[in-house]
Amino acid sequence: MTTDSSVKPPVWFWVVSVVALIWNLMGVMAYLGQAFMTEEALAALSEAERTMYETQPAWATTAFAIAVWGGLVGCIALLLRKKWAHPVLLVSLIGIIVQMTHAFFISSNFDVYGPGAMIMPIMVIIIGVALVFFARMAINRGWFS
Repeated sequence: MTTDSSVKPPVWFWVVSVVALIWNLMGVMAYLGQAFMTEEALAALSEAERTMYETQPAWATTAFAIAVWGGLVGCIALLLRKKWAHPVLLVSLIGIIVQMTHAFFISSNFDVYGPGAMIMPIMVIIIGVALVFFARMAINRGWFS
């Protein structure tokens, strides 16, 4: 194991990092769409969906924000080859876990959208965990400064 940051990562590192950045940008867009939903957009939802948005606790929204903004900053750090990508992505993962705790155990998500609504939260958790391990692997291989 080397800690010399002159060790260049392979091409697949850059591909994974860029795809992860795009994934997290989509998360940021989803967050902004929810956080700044207009009254007209809210009125266009079904009653069950509207109730779900209106009753979401502030801690769940905060966890969503931490998850997506942490993921975005963490992926930028990956592309900059910075060791602090790992703790930032870990904070993002904690946000994901808190957010998904609400989604799985407290909200009426699955009653409103059906069992298919489990796919995206599970994907988000898996990708969050994978990014934390990816950053750790890059540090261990000496790709980061």
